[in-house]
Amino acid sequence: MSADRIHRAVSADGTEIAGRMEGQGPPLVLVHGPVHDGDIAWATLLPLLTDRFTCYLPSLRGRGLSGDNPDHSPRRFQEDINGFVDSIGEPVCLMGWSDGGSLALGAAAHSDAVAAVAAYEPSVWALMREDDLARFGATVEQWSEATTDGRLLDAAHIFHHYVCADDEFAALDADYLDRQAGIFPLLLQEIQQAAAYEGPQPTDPAVLEQVDAPALVLLAQQTRLDTWFTDSAQHVAQHVADAHVRELPDVGHFAPILAPATIAKELISFFESVQQSA
Repeated sequence: MSADRIHRAVSADGTEIAGRMEGQGPPLVLVHGPVHDGDIAWATLLPLLTDRFTCYLPSLRGRGLSGDNPDHSPRRFQEDINGFVDSIGEPVCLMGWSDGGSLALGAAAHSDAVAAVAAYEPSVWALMREDDLARFGATVEQWSEATTDGRLLDAAHIFHHYVCADDEFAALDADYLDRQAGIFPLLLQEIQQAAAYEGPQPTDPAVLEQVDAPALVLLAQQTRLDTWFTDSAQHVAQHVADAHVRELPDVGHFAPILAPATIAKELISFFESVQQSA
């Protein structure tokens, strides 16, 4: 990636949020999930988008090119993305993956600069069912122990076995897991802060009802956490006025990395249709 095109913004608490820029065309902001940064998440998807969009790749605080602050609560993450989107100075398309999808929807609710928003398997934590919660809790306990012991690659393996289907995990290469493992000490702190947080979430009904931009929710038919992500997609569709859910066969939660052509096709079709109807 080019190192000389970097967009910088300032979040509400003064933290600098930065990301690389690649490509030409209307702006498209890509919001990563909790176990990535702006470069790791989009390495395989980005080349399929840069001939049509100027892609902005912000990293949340503490990651990538961005600055840091002790406060990593959900509220601050939302402010990071809101500030970055508004700083571009023109209407943007917005896409997020997993928790990043939820943040993208939250930004669409808070900013008039969002022309259209897409979310790939956004996560609505309040909808996680009892059996999924139990499995999630056990997984967090295992990778927390590995992280505390300094076994960061083990922590990455534990997490990905939780969220990935078996064939997805087998397809992730060693370089990806090595790069991603370093985020787990930060992720452990964020899980602890999120557990204590009682403020608004980007997927609260009252927030989603403020989204007036067209929204596309992409749902993978082969996702391992199918019940939760299906419930989450239906929740978004219920509360966002102009939302459409599209199910994608033969892919799982890590399709932005493992099946980027499938994701790129959906994004290009959606965003270009919005631009043509504007």
